[in-house]
Amino acid sequence: MKLKKGDKVIIISGSDKGKQGTISKIIKKSERVLLDGEGLKKVKKHLKPSQQNQDGGIMELQKPIHVSNVMVLDPKTKKPTRIGYKTVTKKVKKVEVTEKVRYAKKSGEVLE
Repeated sequence: MKLKKGDKVIIISGSDKGKQGTISKIIKKSERVLLDGEGLKKVKKHLKPSQQNQDGGIMELQKPIHVSNVMVLDPKTKKPTRIGYKTVTKKVKKVEVTEKVRYAKKSGEVLE
């Protein structure tokens, strides 16, 4: 999975299509992500009374979205883009160090 916590993404399908948010949690087992953002639809969950919650009630939750329904926003153009990997060599104290970085394929900008 090429997505990471804190990435700014846009929803490309579903009822929230076109809305933006940031990834707050990644669920690798089911390949889903939880998003934080304004205007995203929430689901109401009905809670039964229990030892901890005597009254029960209705709680609003943000449901996870499958990773195929979101795309990362390009930091330069603010449009959806795919993610690629490339190796970058840096000189640190007269020693060349290579590291693998993620980049936006549309603009070539390195993602942090």
